[in-house]
Amino acid sequence: MAILIVAEHDNGSLKPATLNTVSAAAQIGGEIEILVAGVGCQAAAEEAASVAGVFRVLLADNQVYMHQLAENVALLVAHLVDESGKEYHHVLTPATTTGKNLLPRVAALLDVGQLSDIVAVESPDTFKRPIYAGNAIATVQSLDPVKVITVRSTAFDAVAATGSSAAIDTVEVVCDAGLSRFIDESVSVSDRPELTSARIVVSGGRGMGNGENFALIEQLADRLGAAIGASRAAVDAGFVPNDMQVGQTGKIVAPDLYIAVGISGAIQHLAGIKDSKVIVAINKDEEAPIFQVADYGLVADLFDVLPQLTTQLAQ
Repeated sequence: MAILIVAEHDNGSLKPATLNTVSAAAQIGGEIEILVAGVGCQAAAEEAASVAGVFRVLLADNQVYMHQLAENVALLVAHLVDESGKEYHHVLTPATTTGKNLLPRVAALLDVGQLSDIVAVESPDTFKRPIYAGNAIATVQSLDPVKVITVRSTAFDAVAATGSSAAIDTVEVVCDAGLSRFIDESVSVSDRPELTSARIVVSGGRGMGNGENFALIEQLADRLGAAIGASRAAVDAGFVPNDMQVGQTGKIVAPDLYIAVGISGAIQHLAGIKDSKVIVAINKDEEAPIFQVADYGLVADLFDVLPQLTTQLAQ
């Protein structure tokens, strides 16, 4: 039994979520193979080959995979499952924007169902996944010959690079669906940690009042070396860009410390932070739902507290 993981990478290195997905694959059991599709991505393939538990790396280096368009990569994955002669019983990706775009297409091409956002492995065909915004956990079983699965990376510890070296095989198959083309991308450049992998996250909500007041969040985050997030209410109000949104319809985070400032704690937001090790809430409404899940809560005006906290950290 073999497991195919579609790696997320920037052509130079693997994204951290791929290492969490390898951890999930190890719990399923079987030979773990990683597909690295891109252009000039030999370095990413070599990094994948050094990951603990990986048996083989498949390197598809071609211009049609330059921007990892889902339509093209899905055809490649389906080809590998159906035509490679290898019996892949599982196809996995992280449950990120990229994975959620890719795997439904793969499942459709293979004519099987998809299991989304798994958080635990019960057996090779049985998994746990959150439903109802994380308020319940469903145990689901797939009888399909190939299990197509997205993995919630925050639910599995990342495996480490061991210095070992799995075999790297070149895939010559070129799959160009001709259905989409890359136009442009706008990349946010920041010295702060990436939101989904940061050890500390400071998030602001509607209580911040406006986007300019997020400067208080930025000052605190800089003192802590933290990433910055926001609730959907803050994003919808136009305070900050939507790539900062944390929650069920945003990014799922599981930092060591999550500080929620001016966030009431809607169920959709709580679904995105519940795996955080320590949650601190600052809100002047003592009835705010966020206090029901917070490990530490401070009922106070954030405009008084944040400057004091930032000053104390500076000292």
